[in-house]
Amino acid sequence: MLNGKIVKGIAGFYYVKSGDTVYRCKARGIFKERGIKPAVGDDVEVEIIEGNDDSLITEILPRKNEFIRPFVANVDCFVIVTAVAKPAPILQTIDRFLVMAEKAETDIVVCINKCDLTEQGGSRQRQKAAETKAELQEIYRPIYPVVCLSKDGEDDMDKLLQLIRGKTTALAGASGVGKSTILNRMIPHALMETGSVSDKTQRGRHTTRHSELFVLGDDPDTMIFDTPGFTSFDILEADEEELQYLYPDIGKFAGKCRYDNCRHIAEPECAVKEALAKGQIHPKRYESYKLQMEEIRK
Repeated sequence: MLNGKIVKGIAGFYYVKSGDTVYRCKARGIFKERGIKPAVGDDVEVEIIEGNDDSLITEILPRKNEFIRPFVANVDCFVIVTAVAKPAPILQTIDRFLVMAEKAETDIVVCINKCDLTEQGGSRQRQKAAETKAELQEIYRPIYPVVCLSKDGEDDMDKLLQLIRGKTTALAGASGVGKSTILNRMIPHALMETGSVSDKTQRGRHTTRHSELFVLGDDPDTMIFDTPGFTSFDILEADEEELQYLYPDIGKFAGKCRYDNCRHIAEPECAVKEALAKGQIHPKRYESYKLQMEEIRK
C-alpha cells in the first residue's frame, strides 16, 4: 500500500503519482456504490497488485476543497488571470473568480496578462491598455499579490513562480486571457494547445480537454493544474451574510456597522459605505459586491 496523488483521469483510469513513479489505477467498485468519484488532485491510497498492469485506488483521503466544473480537488492557490485587452477585462467576472477562491479558502494571486499590449498597436490602443493595467493594479494591489506578464517575457514570471512555490495551483480566468500560454511557459514539456481570440466576440476558444496535474520545476511539492473550465460558472453558493467576508476589503469594515445584519446596500450608519466615501474601498469593487448581492437575492 502506498500514498499518492491523482494527476490525470481518462476513460475510467486514474494516474497516481507516488514519488517519481506514476501508476495507472482503477478505483474500487465501492466508490461508485457510494456515489464517490475520484478527482484529479485527490490524495489517495493505492494497492499494487502483483501480475496486474493496473493498481487499485483503495482510499480517497479527505479533501481540502473540491470543484465540480472542472472536477478537481485540493487546490492550494488560485492564480486569477485577466488580460489588459483582447479580451478586455470585466471586473465583475474577475471578482466572481476571486469570490470562488476566497470561499475555497485558497491563496490568491491576481495575474495581469498581455501587458506587452501597452507597447504595441496604435497609440490609442497602447494608451487604453496602459490605463487598464494601471486601473487593475490600483484596484487589486491593496488586496492581493499582483503580477504582470508579457509575451516577450519581460515580466514578473519569477515572482509568480515564487508565490506558488510549494503549492498546488490552478489558473482561472475568462476564455482568451492567455492561461494556456502561461502554462506553456511554466511547463513547456506539457505542450498545451493555445487558442486564438475571436475578433467578433473577443473570447477565446477552450483548448484544454481534460484535467491534468503537473510538477513544476524540480520541487515535487509545487504542482499546477491544466484544466478545462474555471472560465464561467453559476452564482456561487454564498448567502447574503457570507458574501461580505468573501470581499476582504469590504469584510474588514463589516463588523463596525450600526446593525449586525447590515448588508451595506441601503442601511443607515453603515461602516462599509463610510469607508467607501473615504476612499478606503474602491468604488468598482463595491459595485461588483452589490451586483453579486443582487444575484444572490434573486
